[in-house]
Amino acid sequence: MLDKLEAINQRYENVNEELMQPDVMSDLKRYKALNKEYKELGKIVAEYRNYQGVLSNIDNAREVIATEKDQDFREMAKAELDELLPEQERLEEVIKDLLLPKDPNDSKDVIVEIRAGAGGDEAAIFAGDLQRMYMRFAEKQGWKMELIDAMEGTAGGYKEIIVAVRGEDVYGKLKFESGVHRVQRVPATETQGRIHTSVASVVVIPEAEEFDVELNMSDIRKDYFCSSGPGGQSVNTTYSAVRLTHLPTGLVAQCQDQKSQLKNFDKALAVLRSRVYEMELAKKNEADGAVRKSMIGGGDRSDKIRTYNYPQGRVTDHRIGYTVYNLASVMEGNVDDFVEQLRLADSAERLQEGVTK
Repeated sequence: MLDKLEAINQRYENVNEELMQPDVMSDLKRYKALNKEYKELGKIVAEYRNYQGVLSNIDNAREVIATEKDQDFREMAKAELDELLPEQERLEEVIKDLLLPKDPNDSKDVIVEIRAGAGGDEAAIFAGDLQRMYMRFAEKQGWKMELIDAMEGTAGGYKEIIVAVRGEDVYGKLKFESGVHRVQRVPATETQGRIHTSVASVVVIPEAEEFDVELNMSDIRKDYFCSSGPGGQSVNTTYSAVRLTHLPTGLVAQCQDQKSQLKNFDKALAVLRSRVYEMELAKKNEADGAVRKSMIGGGDRSDKIRTYNYPQGRVTDHRIGYTVYNLASVMEGNVDDFVEQLRLADSAERLQEGVTK
């Protein structure tokens, strides 16, 4: 492991030098790729240097114990060693996790699509609750959330809402949120106090950059129409809303959030590019046999992944059998436990795969 870490450390230094070169700084695509690699390697190098320090201190403590004649010094060294050995084990686990092959999309920004499913008005209200939950989580992470398109429900919430989320390691933390989320509660529209079950689907797509996928504009049909919903005088009077159809795949993306047709076009194009990228990525993974039949799923949009039970204040993730009884806190964006437990489950599976191969 030390040889591998030293090679990573050397690569980190080399990338740092490359980033300083004028020809690299003038090539935006190469600069962004190297800067991304530098940040990812930096996380491993920081822990490696901590690990080197701990190993050095362990050697020093053992030398004192073996050679020092003063009993007090030996006792101090033994006490230090008792603290250093567990820290060595902790750092080794951290480094092993960091050395696991990473999903190259983990550091990407995302497009989050939330749609009401079975349950009528209550499903739309629940979709709105989920949107608010992710918005709160994004705020706590220091991420930025930007509305792309929304269709409001007749009793509140959303029949559909699409947002972009941008920040550090967004896809890596949100990718396991894709699937069907189920709510069990007495709806505000229920007059007899009966508990209803409603569902909403969440899809998390890595946001593709221009060099991730090439779109031929001649393959895209552009339709312009009047916006609906909030927007002042421009609503239903100017053709500012944009719908884009990718003819080779039939994929469609639209945006009507902005009053500017150009801004709506740019947003819709970003969504369309990401959907095409997701489709191509799925095909490639299938062709390579790289899709793992994981217990936490492959992001299948039909998988029922989580239940929010209001009468019991319970939230259960069915993929890993993880349950908490702080539903109110979860709905305020405190989903860190689920994000971490799902990440650990995924890491454990990948470690096991590495052992059995």
